[in-house]
Amino acid sequence: MSIEVRPGMFSLAEAKVSWKAPWLMLFFSLIVLVGFGLFGRDELVEYTLTPDDAAIVLPAISALSSTVGVVLGVLLLAITGLAFWSVSSQRPVPLWWSMIFGLIAVISLLGWLAAGDRVPFAFILANAIVLAIPIIFGGMAGVMSERVGVVNIAIEGQLLTGAFVAAVVSTLTGNLYFGLVAAMVASALVSTILAVFSVRYLVDQIIVGVVLNVLIIGVTNFLYSQWLTQDSSGVNNPGTFSIWKIPFLSEIPILGPVFFENRLTVFLAFLFIPLLWFILFRTRLGLRARAVGEYPMAADTMGVNVGRTRFWWVTLGGALAGLGGAAFTIGNVGAFGQEMSNGQGFIALAVVILGRWHPFYMSAAALLFGFSIILRVWANQVSPGIPTDFIIMIPYLVTIIAVVGFVGKVRPPASVGKPYVKE
Repeated sequence: MSIEVRPGMFSLAEAKVSWKAPWLMLFFSLIVLVGFGLFGRDELVEYTLTPDDAAIVLPAISALSSTVGVVLGVLLLAITGLAFWSVSSQRPVPLWWSMIFGLIAVISLLGWLAAGDRVPFAFILANAIVLAIPIIFGGMAGVMSERVGVVNIAIEGQLLTGAFVAAVVSTLTGNLYFGLVAAMVASALVSTILAVFSVRYLVDQIIVGVVLNVLIIGVTNFLYSQWLTQDSSGVNNPGTFSIWKIPFLSEIPILGPVFFENRLTVFLAFLFIPLLWFILFRTRLGLRARAVGEYPMAADTMGVNVGRTRFWWVTLGGALAGLGGAAFTIGNVGAFGQEMSNGQGFIALAVVILGRWHPFYMSAAALLFGFSIILRVWANQVSPGIPTDFIIMIPYLVTIIAVVGFVGKVRPPASVGKPYVKE
């Protein structure tokens, strides 16, 4: 007797219809319409869509900041009306409606902040992507681990390991590519420790992850203070990958400089996001991995080696986290800094949940945090009178609201965090 395994058997349950999303949309629509529009700032704001040195320069769009708030507020109310209609018809609000709603709300926020100045749209978007790359790689590591049933709390340590090894190896060898590969190997070894203790010895996965994070933070801090600071030019001066411009594509207005004019680490993220999605949802290998994360006993009955599957998916996920660590150093800053991951491994865990353990949705959620970082820098220049703490708070507040109101109750893989013992 054979058991047929079909794609979709282990997919997440469809979201239940809820009125929370339309009401939240109405709330934010009124904030934009009233706060940014009717009582907004009567100063001219200019949206520049392309850099000044672009091959094709699009004309800037100028309008009063309050007018932008009114127009976009009305548009948000229209989307909100569609959301109420959808829920009243017993259909959930489509995710892409929420994404469009969020994009319009962000544009209105930028227009309010930059009243009397300009909004360099392409610059903000490009830097948001660059700053989100470590979180995206860490998120992919989390997706790979949790899809097979292992909670990966150690993403923070994996990112830090990759950043440290990439900087040191690149400096010592004089080759950034060696540093990139070394970062993947080192972080994969950290994941191997997590996999061995969690899968082979059935140690609590949360405890192992926390211990690994503390251990790696301590080791890198010690090596940084006792070694890297003593000879920074000799062991911590790797530089960064040069920016690649893809011919013709990089000249496309708006999208070209954002997506096709970047460093290697960014292009690798663009490659691995769809590749991970394809393997997870379009191949037998991914189907077996999801089966292990949902029903390990059934997968074992069908001949899938649960322990081996979990071991390799966790280990390879760590290699991707190593790429995220390398993105800190040889992909952006150019040197290793003490605790430079700065909690972004834990943020990666949050975007995994916010993205429903899906590579594309997770990456979109990671962009929110990349946007928050560049927003803090940019807003301090154009609106110095607005408290910085308020600006920093907005993306995290929006994330909490998105999880509660727009994402709703999400169901993780059924066996995540549960050790499997073959009977």
